[in-house]
Amino acid sequence: MRFVLLIILVVVLDQLSKLWVVGNFDLYESWPVIPGFFSLTYLTNTGAAFGILAGHPTWWRQVFFVTVALVALVVIGFMYRRLRNESGWYEVSLAFIAGGALGNVIDRVRLGSVVDFLDVYIGTHHWPAFNIADSAITVGVAVFLVKNIFFDEQPVNK
Repeated sequence: MRFVLLIILVVVLDQLSKLWVVGNFDLYESWPVIPGFFSLTYLTNTGAAFGILAGHPTWWRQVFFVTVALVALVVIGFMYRRLRNESGWYEVSLAFIAGGALGNVIDRVRLGSVVDFLDVYIGTHHWPAFNIADSAITVGVAVFLVKNIFFDEQPVNK
């Protein structure tokens, strides 16, 4: 039950934040939060991370991204069933990844693109804008990797 609640929490926070941005900003409008480092900037992304595939035909791109997300969600479901009793960290990490994937799929189906608004930069050098869903995916993957690399118990050979 906690797994599903975490997924719902990520999706709700992601969608509410995007609705707030769309309702309060004009496209490309930017509000500095920490001048010279961080702004809220309303952008849309028709591609994947860093705008990958943004220039491809819309119908192909939409089918591709939605299919990839659905396959990822199925894989996450299988991984959750296999790993859920091993550690709560797996549950949290997989829920964050699934919630983030769902949040961005909702945008793609509803809007044809993903709403991005978190803009990190130094001077004129900007990291590609992102959103809560992207952040959840990144945190989920990081937690999963840290758990596996640093805290996975390996049997001791004697």
